[in-house]
Amino acid sequence: MTTTRTQCRDERRDGHGPRPPARQPAGVHRDDGGGRPPQPPRPQRRLPSEEGAFASAELRRVFGAFPTGVTAIAALVDGEPAGMAANSFTTVSLDPPLLSVCVAHTSTTWPALADRPRLGVTVLGAEQDRDCAQLAARGADRFAGLDWHATPDGAVLLDRGSAWFDCSVEQLVRAGDHDIVLLRVHALDADHAVAPLVFHASRFRRLEEAADHR
Repeated sequence: MTTTRTQCRDERRDGHGPRPPARQPAGVHRDDGGGRPPQPPRPQRRLPSEEGAFASAELRRVFGAFPTGVTAIAALVDGEPAGMAANSFTTVSLDPPLLSVCVAHTSTTWPALADRPRLGVTVLGAEQDRDCAQLAARGADRFAGLDWHATPDGAVLLDRGSAWFDCSVEQLVRAGDHDIVLLRVHALDADHAVAPLVFHASRFRRLEEAADHR
């Protein structure tokens, strides 16, 4: 669980540490007694390499600063549940009701889901971090031990989520190394008593209410 936001998906990524702090840019004004206060240094922009492309690790690091929810995309394939975790998910339109999810061209799961008549989208709850990790793992039964159910049309939904959508593929748009998949919503529901799972900086996190709202 984009334009390739950091994604909890069916591939693992190498981690990386923070970069050393940038040096103060030249030309920063200092107070020389003229009454003008010193100016704080401006943040430096990171520019593309000479080839015009950013390093993938740098993109993931910066994209990961944007916190997202995490979803499970799943359906029955030959009578068995198949699915993956994705955080590149967003609402698109109210009329008609559309959602979108971005899927990497390297995904080995999406080809099995792409032609399904219905797809289930479950917004995972705060206690489902292990479920998400399992759905993103390779070489394992991703649904072993998970609580799920299927709709009559074959969409697979996980229990205990904070929201769910029964969808069909409306349109697929190729975008760089991902496909933007537009999904039309046929049924939906939510349980706002279930706190959402949050993915930020390559880690699962939970929302914490302000003290005066507890």
